[in-house]
Amino acid sequence: MVTVEKVRTKKQQKEFLNLALDLYEGNPYYVPPMWMDEKKIFRKDYVYNTSCDSEFFLAYKDGKPVGRIQGIIQKDANAKNGEKRARFTRIEAIDDAQVFQALFKEAEDWARSMGMDTIHGPIGYSDLEKEGLLIEGFTTPGNFVTTYNHPYYQKHIEALGYKKEVDYTGSFLYGPESEETLHDMEQLVSFIFKRYKLHFGESKNGSDFLKKYADGIFDLIDKSYEGLYGTVPFTDGMRKLMLDNFGLVISPKYSAIILDENNKPVCFGLSIPSLSRAFRGTRGHLTPGVIWRFLKCIRKPESLDMCIVGVDPEYLNRGVSSALSLAIMKMLQGSPTLKYADTCVNLEDNYAIQNQWKRFKREIPKRYRAYVKPL
Repeated sequence: MVTVEKVRTKKQQKEFLNLALDLYEGNPYYVPPMWMDEKKIFRKDYVYNTSCDSEFFLAYKDGKPVGRIQGIIQKDANAKNGEKRARFTRIEAIDDAQVFQALFKEAEDWARSMGMDTIHGPIGYSDLEKEGLLIEGFTTPGNFVTTYNHPYYQKHIEALGYKKEVDYTGSFLYGPESEETLHDMEQLVSFIFKRYKLHFGESKNGSDFLKKYADGIFDLIDKSYEGLYGTVPFTDGMRKLMLDNFGLVISPKYSAIILDENNKPVCFGLSIPSLSRAFRGTRGHLTPGVIWRFLKCIRKPESLDMCIVGVDPEYLNRGVSSALSLAIMKMLQGSPTLKYADTCVNLEDNYAIQNQWKRFKREIPKRYRAYVKPL
């Protein structure tokens, strides 16, 4: 018999966090979240608690935890869009239809009790969290930014009446299509920069980069992401969270920012060396071995995780993003260890970003899906 309980005790919180780690133990493609970061979701002062209501559920079978789900009501998103939506996220379960059914029933009943008329996901508190269910690419290495799940999740979720709302793609970029492409890009960017009086921003290191450009980047994120699926306005707490998460690994060597004549950001791309090698096969704890591999990933990265890309809507149709593509191409060509850049998740109908990657030698090994269901 399957029973579902709301997470209320410290023991249940630990079971909630450990469930995914147990479920994917030995899986070579799963990358666990950092334990110290993930456990913050249960803190009363967690950054999103001022803008969200949430509930955590655990499913048990024969006294053993076999599934989990989190429900979220993102009040800022609902206010922005004039909707009454709940989100589901952190769904993990064994291959058992009854477990999925019991978990989603509890999440849906909770959402109705909160006055919601629709539920969608997987999507977290904001687009800074993982979003989408993996539906293609189960034997492709994962990373910190994207979701990993077993193939059977799609079958069980769709059996409960959930329909596709949006899909995301995950691409690997290997460099320009040809030397001719690179040359043409350099010529194009030179023309665009001259025409619109633009230039690349410079900085000495990651700290200097953030000190100079963080405020402008956050403002640009709000402008460029405003109409995209699942996004919410950046709060001061979200800004601090992002700086805390990326501050140690951001480097101007792997990031690019384009400024106008007044040094105002009009386009940017933030990448970090992929840290998945350091944490794959672990339970997300910062052991000495993990720290050593972490530092090795920073010094000699094999790939880049492209975390956030933004373009000022005013410049969207002026070809400015080609400068970002050029910068990424040169990052890949200029490193003896880098093999590719992982775009992580891009909405399939975000044609501006999808078209931008067409200039690269490109592989699309991963696809993710967000579902929706009326309540």
